Parts: sequence; C-alpha cells; structure tokens
Amino acid sequence: MMEYAFETTIKVRDYETDSQGIVNNANYLHYLELTRHDFCEEAGTSFRAMQEQGLAPVVRKIEIEYLTSLTMGDTMVSRLRMRREGARFVFDQDIFNAATGDKVVSAVVTVVCLEKGRLSRGDILARAFEKYL
Repeated sequence: MMEYAFETTIKVRDYETDSQGIVNNANYLHYLELTRHDFCEEAGTSFRAMQEQGLAPVVRKIEIEYLTSLTMGDTMVSRLRMRREGARFVFDQDIFNAATGDKVVSAVVTVVCLEKGRLSRGDILARAFEKYL
C-alpha cells in the first residue's frame, strides 16, 4: 500500500459520545468526511470552489470496519490516501487513537463526480488531485 497522502488530528467532543462515554458509530462518518474536506483544502481546492465550477463529488459507497472505540476526550489521527478506479475516486481512510497508536477505524470511501448534475468520468476532478493519484 502507498503511504498516506494526508493526516489531521481531531479531538473527540463530549456530545459525540453515548451515555457510556464511547463515540457513537455514526460520528466516525463525520470524522472521515472532515478529513476528506481538509484534504481537499490542503490540495488547493474546496467543496465550495468545486460547486462554483459545477462539480459535485458525492459519496457512492462507504465500507467501514470498527476495530476499537474512542472515548470522551480522546484525540485521534485521521489519515487518508486516494486512488482512481475508472470514474471512481477511492479514499482509503484510517483513524488511529493518538495516545496509543491503535487503529480505531478502517474505511474505504468511494466517490463519484457529477458535473452540472450529470455523472461524469471525473477528469476535471482528477486533474485537481493529479499529484495524489
């Protein structure tokens, strides 16, 4: 596997946990999305800029494996790498507990690109992320 192209640190907020102090499983989807958004900005574009160009990257599929839990006050390191499979952009994303280094979540997020509302091959998006593909 290639090395990660991007990483960010995120702290668990108390409202993201259940009554036992464990992060609710749905919040990991938010963490993964936040990581992709931050990655796009670091790569030189934003979702707003893409929208202004008539581009809309949309999630087609998410496969997520929960390995262990984060709890209230934990800090995580969220990492990703990106690849292209035809018209699909695939993000391999992993979240680690910053204190222990344990992998918490492993996910594969598949994204397709709409251009002016129509499914496209994503060539414009590929050019924007060429350095990472």
